[in-house]
Amino acid sequence: MNIQQDFFAFFGLPTAYDIDTRELTSRFRELQKQLHPDRHAHLSEREQRLAVQYTAYLNEAFNVLKSPLSRAQYLLKMRGVDTTNESSVKLDPMFLFGQMELRESLEEAKNAADAEAQLESMAETAGVEVAALADQFSKLILDGSDAALSSAETLVRKMQFAVKLQNEIEQAENELDL
Repeated sequence: MNIQQDFFAFFGLPTAYDIDTRELTSRFRELQKQLHPDRHAHLSEREQRLAVQYTAYLNEAFNVLKSPLSRAQYLLKMRGVDTTNESSVKLDPMFLFGQMELRESLEEAKNAADAEAQLESMAETAGVEVAALADQFSKLILDGSDAALSSAETLVRKMQFAVKLQNEIEQAENELDL
């Protein structure tokens, strides 16, 4: 095991946006069994500490690769583009205005008589948006040119908004269940 490798290599997967998540989960479980600190309790303190480090790395790698947004951010980071900090990328004002309208619609939906149906509809729409952005990102990251990476960064920024909206919708649906 080498925690200096990138997350894809650690799992023995190709460095690509489109990965087989079932294979990822299967390899995660296999590695989890091998690396779990309890399996190394009889070894030296150093080896126990390494087992804990490997397990932490395994969990981080799995969480990043299983999330389409995090996986996209990681692929860009591997190419020198960090999308987790404030951006110099300027998003289209119409896109930003649309995001404001979506947040207003979410607030209205929470208080509507048919809140559950409206939130479900919004969740479906947000899911379609995330899937479309992910599909576009997948094509751009394969290109690898500077122009494609710049466009991929913009898509990831938009995906961040869409995923945040999905989370807010889910939270609103959970609050209805209380």
